[in-house]
Amino acid sequence: MAELQGKVALVTGAASGIGRAIALAYAREGAAVVVSDVNEQGGKETVHLVEAAKGRAVFFRADVSRPAECDALAAEAVRAFGRLDVACNNAGIAGATAPIAEHPVEAWDKVIAVNLSSVFYCMRAELPHLLARGGAIVNITSILGAVGFAGAPAYVAAKHGIVGLTQNAALEYAARRIRVNCVGPAFIDTPLLSGLDAETRAAIVQLHPIGRLGHSEEVAELVLWLSTERASFMNGAYVPIDGGYLAR
Repeated sequence: MAELQGKVALVTGAASGIGRAIALAYAREGAAVVVSDVNEQGGKETVHLVEAAKGRAVFFRADVSRPAECDALAAEAVRAFGRLDVACNNAGIAGATAPIAEHPVEAWDKVIAVNLSSVFYCMRAELPHLLARGGAIVNITSILGAVGFAGAPAYVAAKHGIVGLTQNAALEYAARRIRVNCVGPAFIDTPLLSGLDAETRAAIVQLHPIGRLGHSEEVAELVLWLSTERASFMNGAYVPIDGGYLAR
């Protein structure tokens, strides 16, 4: 039997890349999926892919940097499918690149809002629905949730913050049958990297001892595992998936 049969899952940032791969993996294992993004076209394409594979999905547009829209998103899962069992908070942006003394305040504020505050807003909205029968939350952070990266202070701070939020939520809700973990991908071959020139891309590949970038589907398989009962003793964990990046 599919591991998420009869369950309902929610995925933010699911219009492309890692989020889309997670939505497809959840649907493959039997979950009905609420696909969310600010990119309506991409989000609806993800729904089409789920349905083409005989799964069930709906699209709900939400800007996760806005608390009220996160509340509406979590409520949509219950409205559309009657419950919520699994949530993957994946939405994020790369943001501006500059050292701290030169980093624009507006750019800092945007990255913190989209990459960090959104995880708090989404968990705050999702947890009341999960409390009915327990469930799992997987937050997508980064290898930069464990180390620094020159020129990306906002991104690094946000990703470190997600690790802390995940651990806090895990402590607060473990006794109520809710597990909260986070996954830290290294550089994954997604649209976020599409603008890189060949030299920069090659330099990034060299940061990974495995000799290549990761694939969205590889991240999705880890997220799927953490979302099922196979990972029933995993709680509050930060799990890198990085081709050896952090082992350097």
